[in-house]
Amino acid sequence: MSAVEEKLAELGLTLPAVVPPLAAYQPAVRSGSYVFTSGQLPMVDGTLPVTGKVGAEITPEEAKDLARVCALNALAAVKSVAGDLDRIARVVKVVGFVASAPDFTGQPSVINGASELLAQALGDKGVHARSAVGVAVLPLDAPVEVEIQVELTDA
Repeated sequence: MSAVEEKLAELGLTLPAVVPPLAAYQPAVRSGSYVFTSGQLPMVDGTLPVTGKVGAEITPEEAKDLARVCALNALAAVKSVAGDLDRIARVVKVVGFVASAPDFTGQPSVINGASELLAQALGDKGVHARSAVGVAVLPLDAPVEVEIQVELTDA
């Protein structure tokens, strides 16, 4: 078990299986020393635990927890192409999408769920640049979606 996975275990988390693609794409691809994940939904055991818009059917606190699940799924996707999460030199960028009610403006606090998990699991290597974007709807009516870009070490 990698040090990152041990840290996740200390947080009470287990790295899930990679979420299978919903369409014609790969969950993650490697280009040189970088891994780019596709957008990860908050799937748990192959299903979305909840659907709807943040600020309407979903509370910001629930959405923040779902963003955390998205980040965990993204780490699983990274591991699928990197082989070992300890090869992560740093998380470079996180992009989070929040399916938002028309008057909801708290997208940054929702995506903090993903950012905070990455920092907890990876320490300083998990601190990153980020965008948090409000959208009208996401695939399967998911409340949040997160994609990450990581740089790998040479080892």
